[in-house]
Amino acid sequence: MIKLTLSAFALLLLSACTTQYPNQQLTGKQFPSISGESLEQSMVTIPSDFKADKTLLLIGYKQDSQFDIDRWLIGLDMAGVTLPTYELPTIAGMAPRMFSTFIDSGMRKGIPKELWGGVITIYKDGETVQKFTGNQSPNNSRVVLINSSGEILYFYDRGFSVDALNKLKETIE
Repeated sequence: MIKLTLSAFALLLLSACTTQYPNQQLTGKQFPSISGESLEQSMVTIPSDFKADKTLLLIGYKQDSQFDIDRWLIGLDMAGVTLPTYELPTIAGMAPRMFSTFIDSGMRKGIPKELWGGVITIYKDGETVQKFTGNQSPNNSRVVLINSSGEILYFYDRGFSVDALNKLKETIE
Protein backbone atom coordinates (compact mmCIF):
# COMPACT_ATOMS: atom_id res chain seq x y z
CA MET A 1 0.00 0.00 0.00
CA ILE A 2 2.83 2.41 0.88
CA LYS A 3 4.59 1.68 -2.43
CA LEU A 4 1.36 2.34 -4.32
CA THR A 5 0.86 5.65 -2.50
CA LEU A 6 4.46 6.74 -3.15
CA SER A 7 4.16 5.72 -6.81
CA ALA A 8 0.95 7.71 -7.20
CA PHE A 9 2.57 10.72 -5.52
CA ALA A 10 5.63 10.50 -7.80
CA LEU A 11 3.44 10.16 -10.89
CA LEU A 12 1.40 13.17 -9.82
CA LEU A 13 4.53 15.28 -9.33
CA LEU A 14 5.99 14.20 -12.66
CA SER A 15 2.78 14.88 -14.56
CA ALA A 16 2.69 18.39 -13.09
CA CYS A 17 6.08 19.20 -14.64
CA THR A 18 5.60 18.07 -18.23
CA THR A 19 4.74 21.33 -20.00
CA GLN A 20 7.76 22.40 -22.04
CA TYR A 21 8.36 26.07 -22.84
CA PRO A 22 11.16 27.19 -25.17
CA ASN A 23 13.97 29.15 -23.55
CA GLN A 24 13.71 32.89 -24.03
CA GLN A 25 16.01 35.88 -24.37
CA LEU A 26 14.86 38.29 -21.65
CA THR A 27 17.36 41.14 -21.40
CA GLY A 28 15.48 44.44 -21.59
CA LYS A 29 12.10 42.92 -20.69
CA GLN A 30 10.08 43.52 -17.54
CA PHE A 31 10.14 40.70 -14.97
CA PRO A 32 6.55 39.56 -14.28
CA SER A 33 4.90 40.33 -10.95
CA ILE A 34 4.94 37.09 -8.94
CA SER A 35 4.68 36.14 -5.31
CA GLY A 36 6.26 33.54 -3.10
CA GLU A 37 7.12 32.79 0.48
CA SER A 38 10.59 32.85 1.98
CA LEU A 39 11.70 29.96 4.12
CA GLU A 40 11.28 32.44 7.01
CA GLN A 41 7.58 32.36 6.03
CA SER A 42 7.44 35.98 4.84
CA MET A 43 5.36 36.73 1.74
CA VAL A 44 7.38 38.43 -1.01
CA THR A 45 6.16 40.07 -4.20
CA ILE A 46 8.77 40.16 -6.94
CA PRO A 47 9.96 42.53 -8.26
CA SER A 48 8.10 45.25 -6.32
CA ASP A 49 9.46 44.27 -2.89
CA PHE A 50 13.05 44.59 -4.09
CA LYS A 51 14.19 48.20 -3.65
CA ALA A 52 17.93 47.79 -4.30
CA ASP A 53 19.48 49.31 -7.39
CA LYS A 54 20.13 45.79 -8.68
CA THR A 55 18.97 42.40 -7.43
CA LEU A 56 20.06 38.97 -8.61
CA LEU A 57 17.58 36.11 -8.90
CA LEU A 58 18.80 32.52 -9.22
CA ILE A 59 15.80 30.53 -10.41
CA GLY A 60 15.74 26.74 -10.22
CA TYR A 61 13.08 24.45 -11.67
CA LYS A 62 14.30 21.11 -10.31
CA GLN A 63 16.12 19.91 -7.23
CA ASP A 64 19.08 19.14 -9.52
CA SER A 65 19.37 22.84 -10.47
CA GLN A 66 20.67 23.48 -6.94
CA PHE A 67 24.08 22.28 -8.13
CA ASP A 68 24.19 25.05 -10.77
CA ILE A 69 22.88 27.64 -8.28
CA ASP A 70 25.61 26.66 -5.82
CA ARG A 71 28.27 27.11 -8.52
CA TRP A 72 26.90 30.59 -9.23
CA LEU A 73 26.90 31.47 -5.52
CA ILE A 74 30.48 30.27 -5.08
CA GLY A 75 31.57 32.12 -8.24
CA LEU A 76 29.89 35.33 -7.09
CA ASP A 77 31.59 35.07 -3.72
CA MET A 78 35.01 34.33 -5.23
CA ALA A 79 34.60 37.26 -7.65
CA GLY A 80 33.72 39.60 -4.78
CA VAL A 81 30.26 40.37 -6.14
CA THR A 82 28.02 41.71 -3.39
CA LEU A 83 24.43 42.55 -4.16
CA PRO A 84 21.07 41.26 -2.92
CA THR A 85 20.78 37.71 -4.26
CA TYR A 86 17.78 35.41 -3.92
CA GLU A 87 17.29 31.76 -4.76
CA LEU A 88 13.85 31.09 -6.24
CA PRO A 89 12.92 27.41 -6.28
CA THR A 90 10.08 27.63 -8.81
CA ILE A 91 7.74 24.68 -9.07
CA ALA A 92 4.76 24.61 -11.41
CA GLY A 93 1.62 22.53 -11.01
CA MET A 94 -1.10 21.79 -8.51
CA ALA A 95 0.59 18.75 -6.89
CA PRO A 96 3.66 20.65 -5.62
CA ARG A 97 1.38 23.33 -4.13
CA MET A 98 -0.49 20.64 -2.24
CA PHE A 99 2.81 19.46 -0.74
CA SER A 100 4.47 22.88 -0.35
CA THR A 101 4.68 22.59 3.44
CA PHE A 102 6.48 19.26 3.12
CA ILE A 103 8.81 20.58 0.36
CA ASP A 104 9.67 23.78 2.26
CA SER A 105 10.28 21.82 5.45
CA GLY A 106 12.75 19.63 3.58
CA MET A 107 14.57 22.70 2.25
CA ARG A 108 14.77 24.20 5.75
CA LYS A 109 16.50 21.03 6.95
CA GLY A 110 19.25 21.45 4.33
CA ILE A 111 19.75 25.23 4.45
CA PRO A 112 21.25 27.14 7.40
CA LYS A 113 18.61 29.24 9.16
CA GLU A 114 20.49 32.50 8.54
CA LEU A 115 20.00 31.96 4.78
CA TRP A 116 16.25 31.27 4.87
CA GLY A 117 15.32 34.88 4.02
CA GLY A 118 17.20 34.54 0.72
CA VAL A 119 15.24 31.49 -0.44
CA ILE A 120 11.77 32.31 -1.79
CA THR A 121 9.69 29.39 -3.04
CA ILE A 122 7.41 30.11 -5.97
CA TYR A 123 4.44 27.75 -6.28
CA LYS A 124 1.32 29.62 -7.40
CA ASP A 125 3.22 31.59 -10.06
CA GLY A 126 5.58 28.75 -11.01
CA GLU A 127 3.95 28.22 -14.39
CA THR A 128 4.15 31.97 -15.12
CA VAL A 129 7.89 32.06 -14.44
CA GLN A 130 8.63 28.89 -16.41
CA LYS A 131 6.66 30.14 -19.39
CA PHE A 132 8.39 33.54 -19.18
CA THR A 133 11.97 32.22 -19.03
CA GLY A 134 11.53 28.87 -20.74
CA ASN A 135 12.18 25.59 -18.97
CA GLN A 136 14.26 23.58 -21.42
CA SER A 137 17.41 22.24 -19.75
CA PRO A 138 15.73 22.52 -16.33
CA ASN A 139 18.89 21.58 -14.41
CA ASN A 140 20.37 24.94 -15.42
CA SER A 141 19.49 27.84 -13.19
CA ARG A 142 18.05 31.00 -14.69
CA VAL A 143 20.29 33.91 -13.68
CA VAL A 144 18.29 37.12 -13.78
CA LEU A 145 19.64 40.55 -12.83
CA ILE A 146 16.89 43.14 -12.39
CA ASN A 147 16.93 46.82 -11.52
CA SER A 148 14.68 48.45 -8.92
CA SER A 149 11.81 48.74 -11.43
CA GLY A 150 12.03 45.08 -12.45
CA GLU A 151 13.72 45.55 -15.83
CA ILE A 152 15.95 42.62 -16.72
CA LEU A 153 19.53 43.83 -17.16
CA TYR A 154 21.12 40.39 -17.58
CA PHE A 155 19.77 36.92 -18.28
CA TYR A 156 21.60 33.61 -18.62
CA ASP A 157 20.28 30.04 -18.65
CA ARG A 158 23.03 27.76 -19.98
CA GLY A 159 24.72 26.66 -16.75
CA PHE A 160 27.52 28.30 -14.84
CA SER A 161 30.59 29.47 -16.75
CA VAL A 162 33.37 31.87 -15.83
CA ASP A 163 32.67 33.87 -19.01
CA ALA A 164 29.00 34.27 -18.03
CA LEU A 165 30.04 35.31 -14.51
CA ASN A 166 32.40 37.94 -15.94
CA LYS A 167 29.66 39.31 -18.22
CA LEU A 168 27.29 39.47 -15.25
CA LYS A 169 29.94 41.26 -13.23
CA GLU A 170 30.42 43.82 -16.06
CA THR A 171 26.66 44.44 -16.12
CA ILE A 172 26.57 44.93 -12.36
CA GLU A 173 29.41 47.46 -12.47
